[in-house]
Amino acid sequence: MLIETYVYKILGAGDHARAKELGHTDTDLDARDGYVHLSSKDQVAETLALHYAGQQGVHLYEFVLERFSGDVRWEESRGGQLFPHLYGTLRLSAANRHWALANDVVGNPVLPEELR
Repeated sequence: MLIETYVYKILGAGDHARAKELGHTDTDLDARDGYVHLSSKDQVAETLALHYAGQQGVHLYEFVLERFSGDVRWEESRGGQLFPHLYGTLRLSAANRHWALANDVVGNPVLPEELR
């Protein structure tokens, strides 16, 4: 039985529009650091709260790690946690699922029910 590991990419409205145009993600942060920042299922809520609070038009993409063609490394980041980093191109067409996130009453993006 094949075990699938799900990882997530969060895109703000501007980065999402650019990714839709290009067919792949291309954020300033990823370009600066030299890899695509991803989160595990256990990390995505914290990443969303820390980096996307108050933003409208946030999108969340789910990917199956084992289907990536690029090199994925679990590297230490925030608080000593190991985060998945993709050294390659993250194509939107490779997404397993996609959500346009709703906002709560104070304007923060909310994870879809199935990921809470």
